[in-house]
This record gives sequence, structure tokens and C-alpha cells, in this order.
Amino acid sequence: MENAVTGAFFLAAIAYASHATGTWAILAGALLGLVVSTLTARLLDYDRKTIDAGLFGFNGILVGVAVPSFLAITPQLWVCVVVGAAASTVFASAFSATLTRQWGIPASTGPFVLTGWLIVAAAYSFGGLKVAAGAPEFATDYLRGVSAMPAPMEFGRILLRNIGQVFLLGSEVSGALVLAGILVASVPAGIAALTGSGVATLVAVGMGADPVLVSQGLYGFSAVLTAIAVGVVFFPPSVKGALYASLATVVTVFVEGALNVMVAPDGIPSFTAPYVLTMYLFVAAASGSGGDGNRGAVDTDASAV
Repeated sequence: MENAVTGAFFLAAIAYASHATGTWAILAGALLGLVVSTLTARLLDYDRKTIDAGLFGFNGILVGVAVPSFLAITPQLWVCVVVGAAASTVFASAFSATLTRQWGIPASTGPFVLTGWLIVAAAYSFGGLKVAAGAPEFATDYLRGVSAMPAPMEFGRILLRNIGQVFLLGSEVSGALVLAGILVASVPAGIAALTGSGVATLVAVGMGADPVLVSQGLYGFSAVLTAIAVGVVFFPPSVKGALYASLATVVTVFVEGALNVMVAPDGIPSFTAPYVLTMYLFVAAASGSGGDGNRGAVDTDASAV
């Protein structure tokens, strides 16, 4: 979403969640990650147009939000935010030089996932870092024990929490702010976000996923990203594209469940890896499908897309 007003809505969402949980380190981390990742790109003389488009900053923001969410607040934590944000910029460039340049696959949040995994895993080795007990605190109290389809009001709240969790924010208010920001930049993307959120919730509930995780939005945020990316950003909207995006969204929920089992026992959150893996595969599949004109061009100059 290359739109400054959209970015302001996203920061407002992060600020609200920080206020609601009393964890201002999340907002501070987001701002620090944004500045460090962008300055790193400038110091390394990366493409100025790409930097100005914000494509070297969003992974840094995610790193800045994730680190205080999963690690206890210590002086060493801020070192991790700075190093992680800078590394995410380098990783984004590396992804661009390989995935994007060779196969037309956008890096998206892949650099953030790699950076986040490395930092959280490394925390178990360093005495100055401590992985916070349990999941991050959320801004509101959530329904515990959805045994069937949630009530309409709760279902609507889950839809918004799914969107908020894109930035690791478990508040429906934050989700509404994120959605508003998306709609400012692109109405089709906003529709895709809501649709992907709804599809993910229905699939997760229908498959009997952990009701607590479903209610917190933890089965929907990657699907929201997949719906936007595959349904709007990297492919031109069409009936065929909508069906393709729907399949990718459903697959993302299954990938989410699989990765939760694979990485959670090691104390590492999946972050947006379900989205990244699914999007990479679906974009790559379209690239090699023989070309029927349905695939939209991926901006290979936008190295951190």
C-alpha cells in the first residue's frame, strides 16, 4: 500500500494496541525499526525510488513490533531491534536478487520472517534476552472456547482481529484502523482483506482449529495477506483471479496449522511464514503456467515488495 495516509492509519493501529496493553515498546520498536531499515537502505545506496516507495521499511516495522512482543524488555532487546531492522533490509535486497530477479517472486514479508525467527531463536542462547512467557498480550478479552460457529457479533470481531494480527495486534480496534488504511489506498484490497479474513475463519472453525487461537485472529492474518497479494496486488482482479486467490487463501489456513505444529514446539512463532510460503508457491506456479495473460506483472524494481 504505497500511500502515506495508509501508513498513518497503520501507525495509529500500532499506537492504539500499545496504549491498550500498556506496552509502549511495541510502538517505539515499530518507529525505530522503520527508521533503521530505511536509513540502512540509504546508506547502502539501494534504489532510491524503491526506498521512497516504502519498500525497505515495512519489514523493519514488523521486526520492531515483533521483538518487543516476544522478548522481555531489556537493554539488549533494543540492540536486537536495531540489528534486526538493518538485517531485514539486507535480506530484502538478497531476496530481490534471487527470488524477484530470477523468478519474479516478490520478497514481501519473507525478510521479516527470517529475521524474526533468527532473533527469537537466538534469544534462547543469550542471557541478556528472555523470551516472554506465553503469547503476546492482547488489547481486549477474547472468547474462550468457540465450539461451533461464533455468534455474528463475535464473528465480526474475529474478522477485524485477523486483520490487526497482520501487525501482531490482537485488537479489533487496531484491525479496523488497519482495514481503514487499506481502503484508503485500495478499495479492492480492502474487500480482499475482509473476504480473506472471513474465508480463513470459516475454514479454521470448520476444520476444528483451536478455538482460542481462532478467536484471537491467529488463524486469519496470513490468509488476509494472501487474499490481498494474490487477489489484487500481484494479479489483475478477475473471476479466474478471485478463484485462484480463494484457493490460495484456504491453503494458507492449512499451512498455518502445519507450521504451528512444526515451529511452536521449538518456541518460535510462525509469524507471516504461512502467507509467505503460500504466496511464493502460487506466484511461482502462475509464472510457469505457460502464460495465459492472467498474471499481473510483478515489479522487479520494487525489491522489497
